[in-house]
Amino acid sequence: MLVLARKEIRGFFGSITGYLVIAVFLTLNSLFLWIFDSGFSIPESGYAGIDGLFIISPWVFLFLIPAVTMRLFSEEYRLGTIAILKTRPLTDLQIIAGKWLAGITLVLIALLPTLIYYFTVYELGETRGNIDSGATFGSYIGLLFLAAAYVSMGLFASSLSDNPIIAFLIGMLFCFIFYFGFDQLAQVFPSSSTQLFVMSLGINDHYVSMSRGVIDSRDVIYFVSLIILFTIPTQWILKKRV
Repeated sequence: MLVLARKEIRGFFGSITGYLVIAVFLTLNSLFLWIFDSGFSIPESGYAGIDGLFIISPWVFLFLIPAVTMRLFSEEYRLGTIAILKTRPLTDLQIIAGKWLAGITLVLIALLPTLIYYFTVYELGETRGNIDSGATFGSYIGLLFLAAAYVSMGLFASSLSDNPIIAFLIGMLFCFIFYFGFDQLAQVFPSSSTQLFVMSLGINDHYVSMSRGVIDSRDVIYFVSLIILFTIPTQWILKKRV
């Protein structure tokens, strides 16, 4: 499994894909946080925090993570290497786990440079260290869980088609529905209790909860369940492929 993960990571950085994903992610966040005169601008906000990073990143990942995962299975189908992969001493679940691990590792590598934003605000605030570190690192953990769910959705989408573009569009659709769709669907219901229940089915409700700096077991269980929810049909589809 780890060998497969290392192979996929080398594949990311053996081409422009890995570098491009990281460059786009960091460029977009840097522009909105430091350059553009927007609601996310740190210099203009007068507040010692990097909350804008955690508002922008889920939307950037919504496009970038499906772009990374779209080829993980579809390319294997297209090239016919899926048959070779399945002859190796790996179960279908281990194959999925290896590719999932490669995807989340790339996300982690992309996130690491953003710690510079945290240390910059920490040092340059009117009062040194006047930043809510607990909420910040809770937000980082929430963003990793969100990315992990996105990767599992992207892998499921990639397992559906041998066309990477179709896999990208399906993966992006799933990410959009789970991040934004349930919040919008909740507004249809007149009952506040029903609204809260529908919102709890979406990612944003649990992501915002983690961003407060408190890691609730219910939020962790939600993300783990969501990953499993997309892993099971991916495993079933992979089992059917020859």
